[in-house]
Order: sequence, then C-alpha cells, then structure tokens
Amino acid sequence: MAHLLSTHSTFTLTKTSKSNFKYQNCFSAVTFQNPKTSHLTLKSQFRSYQNKPFTALATSTIGQDITSKAHENSNDQFLSPKNKKVMVIGGDGYCGWATVLHLSKKGYEVAVVDSLVRRLFDHQLGLESLTPIVSIQNRIKRWKQLTGKTISLYVGDICDFEFLAESFKSFEPDAVVHFGEQRSAPYSMIDRSRAVFTQQNNVIGTLNVLFAIKEFREECHLVKLGTMGEYGTPNIDIEEGYITITHNGRTDTLPYPKQAGSFYHLSKVHDSHNIAFTCRAWGLRATDLNQGVVYGLRTDETEMHEELCNRFDYDGVFGTALNRFCVQAAVGHPLTVYGKGGQTRGYLDIRDTVQCVELAIANPANPGEFRVFNQFTEQFSVNDLAKLVTKAGEKLGLEVTAVSVPNPRVEAEEHYYNAKHTKLIELGLIPHLLSDSLLDSVLNFAIKYKDRVDTAQIMPNVSWKKIGVKPKTVSV
Repeated sequence: MAHLLSTHSTFTLTKTSKSNFKYQNCFSAVTFQNPKTSHLTLKSQFRSYQNKPFTALATSTIGQDITSKAHENSNDQFLSPKNKKVMVIGGDGYCGWATVLHLSKKGYEVAVVDSLVRRLFDHQLGLESLTPIVSIQNRIKRWKQLTGKTISLYVGDICDFEFLAESFKSFEPDAVVHFGEQRSAPYSMIDRSRAVFTQQNNVIGTLNVLFAIKEFREECHLVKLGTMGEYGTPNIDIEEGYITITHNGRTDTLPYPKQAGSFYHLSKVHDSHNIAFTCRAWGLRATDLNQGVVYGLRTDETEMHEELCNRFDYDGVFGTALNRFCVQAAVGHPLTVYGKGGQTRGYLDIRDTVQCVELAIANPANPGEFRVFNQFTEQFSVNDLAKLVTKAGEKLGLEVTAVSVPNPRVEAEEHYYNAKHTKLIELGLIPHLLSDSLLDSVLNFAIKYKDRVDTAQIMPNVSWKKIGVKPKTVSV
C-alpha cells in the first residue's frame, strides 16, 4: 500500500555577507508515495543574523505533516500565549477539537497529534455523530481561512514512540494537553479485545508521552485529562487528588483511594500512578484534570463556521447522559434512565472544559509536582437530568417521558456523592452552569439534526457482566 507524506514548508539559505546567512520558506510541499520509505530528514546548520549558531530541522515520518523549525534552546515555561507552543494529543475528538480552537484563538501556537482512530470506531460499530463533521485537514484549513492562524497537524499513533519522538522534536511543545485516549467506559466493556486495546492504548500511550517529555522537553508541562470516575462513589467526601489520614496516631497526606468502575476507568488510574511516579522520580511537572461528564456542543470558536462544528455522540457507547437525553427527547424516544437513576456525578459544559485546560496551561505545575484538579461545576443524578430535560422539552412542545431500563453497568444506583472542586475556581474558572437556555440550545440542535438519528443506537447494548472473549467487530 502506498503512503503519502507531506511537509508544508521547507527552507533555503541565502548568503547576505561574508559571515551572515538568512533563511526563507521557499516551497510548499514535499510528497512521496513509497511504501518502503518511512523517514525523511532534512538538516542544515547555519548562522542567524546575530551570528548565533542554530539548527533548522525538518523531520517527517509516514503519516506526519510538519513544519521546518529554526530554533534556539529555551526552557522558559512562563511565556505569553503568543510565544507558547501547545501540543494537543487527541485534538480531533469531542473535547480535543474545542480545546484546539480555543487555545489557537487565545494566541497559543497549537499542534494537533491524533491517530484519527475515534473516527474508525464509528465505522466499526456502525455509529455516526449527530452533527456532520468534516475531516481534520478541512477543519484546520477552514480555521486558517477564517482567522489567519495556523494549526500544525501530526497524524499518527502515540503508541508508536518513533512517531511521537519526531513530533516532539519537530514542534518542541511548552505544554502537552493529553486527550489522546480511548475515552468510553462502555467501549472498554464490549469484549476482551476492546478491553485490552483500551488499556494498551491508554497506558502505553501515556507512558510514551512521559518518556518523550523526559527525553526531549524536560521542562514541558503535561496537562492530562483524567476522570472523576477514578474515585468511584465512596461514602465519604471526594477530595481533589489527595486525602490527609490519621491512622494509629500518625498522619500523612496520601493519594485519594481509587475505585474504578470499568476497564477504561482502570486505565486512567494506571495513568495517574505512572504520572505521579515520573514527577517524583524525574522531576516532571504535571496537572491531572479529573474531569466530570461533559455536555453541550457549541463554543465560540466552533460556532464560527459549519466546518468547525464539533462531533455530538448520542449512542449508548460514546454518548454522555445529558447529550443522549436531549437527542432522545428530540426524536420522541423515552429517556433511558439506567436502573433507579440515583447515580450522581459531576458535570460541566464543554465551554468550561476548554476554560479549565487554558487555566492549567497558564498556571503550570512546578518541577516535580503532580497536581490534581477535580474538573466539574455541578452535581446531578440521572433522575435530576431526566427531569430537567423533560421540563425543557415540554417548553418546546415536545412530549417527553422517562423510563427505567435495566442497568448495563455494575454500579451503585443510590449513593452518597460529594466531590470537592475548588482549585480551578481559585485559578479563575467562571462556570457556565446548566440553565434552561443551554438545554433549549442543545434540544434545538438535536431537533435540527433529528433526521440523522439512528434510533437503533439509542438503547444500551453493552453489558458489564456479559462481556466475553468473542469479538464484536461490526455492531454492538
């Protein structure tokens, strides 16, 4: 199978005096289609106008799109946005795409690193975003046309360390925002192969990111998207990452106990342990954002053009509770409340996701520090959400009902839940709380695209107890 590689800029040297040289971009594309050729390196050493030696390096691997870099070493992690480079791993996904545009608009130089495997999951399972979404290449082109801002793109798998290493050396990030994981609990519980994929992809991918930071950008700040699901539903208050315990007369502050509820959530726990260890052992700096359930669709940036529109999942595998309920209401399907409906979690608007990530980048952890922020703004039970959607739907003339369906998960359906979430507020988070206007907006969006809804995908089809070794390769 032939492969296509392209780099969108390169350089030439022009002699301006006996001792000085300058360089300029001179052509726009380098392509080849050779299945045996997987690596291209262009390197030239020359002097800047100030006669300081530096290196222009353009390196590409199959599947990459890179820009040549002329650079001098810098370890300044407190640069202004216009000078700060942020690599967003998983930048083509639901949270990742919104974050990429937000950071670019704020003045950060942004690169997307993504294997595009999330789009493959849809094809494998017969799923489709409620909203039509264009390719990542077309998304980036449209953003450039609208704003004049360039977003770099590196297409490849971070589990391939060679690809990740070349991406790091090419872009040289000051911060890495890591969304690049299989993020669905139901997906991880479909069958053995997907459970293994989830843990391998998430844990090894994150390990590779940690090694890349250590090897190539030791001062780089890692902003990792964790999940509130790591904590489970303990019968005590959930602290932000750490808890102070007195036991047999001795007191210590320890990582908060974890009670993961799926193979996906377990992969996140493993990530947290690995990141905490490397901060202690190697002096890395990291912020773990234990995110609640995200809802909504629009941000200021994604509303600028239909080709910037974000994906919106409503199915039983990738759809989150509030988003699913809004689509169900729009098409006249009863709201699917799992079991008793008392399951309570932290929730946040996607506009707050991008705001939290920006705050974490702008206020980096110290070397050797592993910070944990609980990233949500409000707590709701499933029954609470069903009542809110029912009320909002009735205002729009929809007949909305809710039904209890057998719970496919193994979880407490009635429980105590009180999670702390003050650290991001202290950094300046201004929450977008769930309001009637927001629900109206999401419901109207669901109504607009209701002809795209496949009602066969609404009911849950993945059982925590029935997971087996037989692969389900086409549809769940």
